[in-house]
Amino acid sequence: MENTAHLWLLTQQALALPPAAFRKLIDCVEDPRQLLTLSAAECAALALSSQHRRALERALSRPNPEEAIAESLYKANANLLCWHDVAYPALLKEIYDAPPLLYYRGHGELLSQALFAVVGSRRPSRIGHGDAHAFAKALSNAGLTVVSGMALGVDGAAHLGALSGKSSTIAVLGTGVDRCYPRGNAALYERIADEGLLLSEFPLGSPPLRHQFPRRNRLISGMSLGVLVVEAAVRSGSLITAQQALEQNREVFAIPGSIHNPASRGCNRLIKQGAKLVEGLEDILEEYAGWLGQEQVPVVDGAMAQPNAPANSPVYQSLGFEPTAADTLAQHLGLATPELLSLLSELEVEGWVEQYQGGWQRCR
Repeated sequence: MENTAHLWLLTQQALALPPAAFRKLIDCVEDPRQLLTLSAAECAALALSSQHRRALERALSRPNPEEAIAESLYKANANLLCWHDVAYPALLKEIYDAPPLLYYRGHGELLSQALFAVVGSRRPSRIGHGDAHAFAKALSNAGLTVVSGMALGVDGAAHLGALSGKSSTIAVLGTGVDRCYPRGNAALYERIADEGLLLSEFPLGSPPLRHQFPRRNRLISGMSLGVLVVEAAVRSGSLITAQQALEQNREVFAIPGSIHNPASRGCNRLIKQGAKLVEGLEDILEEYAGWLGQEQVPVVDGAMAQPNAPANSPVYQSLGFEPTAADTLAQHLGLATPELLSLLSELEVEGWVEQYQGGWQRCR
């Protein structure tokens, strides 16, 4: 069966126009073959030269010109979405450099849901990892589909948290939707393809090139109601996403952290610049109660509740949420370092403390 999106992909390949110019063509006609019927003056108004016209004639004049496109998509178990399709994400259409075509694998109906992005460090602390999972699960249970970039760390935790909730998740890739990157997320990639949605503006087979990931980030924020930054250094892709969200008139939220933790400085800076400080789910949902059709903001139902801390442990009580060197802690407690490390190991096994950035800190 003929698919107009497939013909538009052929047109894009033949003309090699910038996205804005290509979207102008899509807005002008429903079927790219109509471009061949335009007068010279009408073509000039659309920045189509005679060379463009000849290239387009060659691309579309073959019998069943979209057949090869359809076959490649079928082999990759992928689909193609065009700018004018009803299923194209409404919020994404608002950004100035929205991609004319999107590739996806999985449940395309998720693109019409209320979307919310969760991003952060590729090397989060255990606290950051846990927060990403817990907030994503709570957002999912509140009816939001969680969007992230399938990177290691916070992104992966957010996807898994969302999948464990009532809604689902969308992974926006910096590669083709038929390429899993990073390889360490292979199991997550397959699970999202089965239960959620993989999305990309890059053609099938596109490798993970560095310049593609900042472009990927603008889609994460552009299709979402808002962006939560869980943990981020001052120089990080997550802050690029947050900056793009602000430029796209999206709400930005950030979880604050210790002033001694470099991985929290990006979030703290965002808060100083006007991002909303987040301590619980209600800090996010109160901004979207109308959108979600709720008369009142739901209270977090234990998704982030934690058991009582080990009050009888001097070691735990001496630690904060920033790394402390073992030698410093041993001197403060009057313990030999081997004895202290044994106590820390017990607390680590129980999930109360962790080693982070050369020291020890509380996890919760």
